[in-house]
Amino acid sequence: MSILITGANGTVSSAVLRSLTGTPDVRVLVRDAAKAPSGVEVAVGDLDDPATLDRAFEGVDTLWLLTAMGPQAPHASMNAVWAARKAGVSHIVRMSAIGAAHDAPTRNGRLHALSDVELAASGLDWTVIRPAFFMQNLLGSVNGDTLYGGTGEGRLGMIDVRDIGDFAAAVLRDPAQHRGSTYTLTGPASISLRDAAAELTRTYGTPIAYQPVTPDDVRRSMLDAGLPSWIAAVTQEYLTAYSAGWGDYTTPDFEKVTGRPARSFADFARDHAAQLRP
Repeated sequence: MSILITGANGTVSSAVLRSLTGTPDVRVLVRDAAKAPSGVEVAVGDLDDPATLDRAFEGVDTLWLLTAMGPQAPHASMNAVWAARKAGVSHIVRMSAIGAAHDAPTRNGRLHALSDVELAASGLDWTVIRPAFFMQNLLGSVNGDTLYGGTGEGRLGMIDVRDIGDFAAAVLRDPAQHRGSTYTLTGPASISLRDAAAELTRTYGTPIAYQPVTPDDVRRSMLDAGLPSWIAAVTQEYLTAYSAGWGDYTTPDFEKVTGRPARSFADFARDHAAQLRP
């Protein structure tokens, strides 16, 4: 069984590849072969350019489909699904977004809903994964003895990206039993960033305070840093929703599939002390 990984150099797909270590016949799709991860077969192609995909998808049985966040994401997803149909791919495992729906409070969630529906109507076997807020999003958020964040007092069922990788690898290795399933992946607890700061304090033995910042301030900071305006605006939309409690829940999906609990925030804090500890 050949598995093709898209978004191979990104945070999530890199975690998927690590979790697939030792799995035979893994191929990555990259735009530049010189930047491809080592130890796997490399195919060069671009999801935004369907003419580049036929050879890359040839002989693939299962596709891990991850598209970059942006207004063009449905176009890239559509191209991948069409190339998969032409190539005879049997199963697509699609990385969607938490709360993806036609009435989601973010443009990203509404766009993912369109692609989720398209995949379900494609005639291919499919599985959709919708992960919660990433714990790794907090890397770089501790400055001195303060954790800064734009989610107010909202609680989040945040998940470690390493667990997304483990979950996706489990599905990719045996996709048939996950046919037609949509999974929402969360960590074991829903916590606020104030709770997270308290956990960092306990874990490191150093007082760390939480300083809320407004979603609009986050957007302006992102623009000042040169990030695209669409990404900054959608981030503001997510932070506004999270501040209102939109992400305050957990699900049993991760443990149901993997047979173990997801990593706690304390686990994440211990393992990422080099990036988080003051």
